[in-house]
Amino acid sequence: MVNCYEAKKTPENIWVTRSKPWDLGYGQKVSLLEGKTGGFSVNCLEVVED
Repeated sequence: MVNCYEAKKTPENIWVTRSKPWDLGYGQKVSLLEGKTGGFSVNCLEVVED
């Protein structure tokens, strides 16, 4: 997570997506994350590869 409240709250966490992104009714793209409830904005996610 980057550039959001959650990133500041838990900077050491790396989250794994559990869904492909989808559009909300007003156009915001979100994805489900393991261990979180509800969709999370993909604008605040950064790809990390092993």
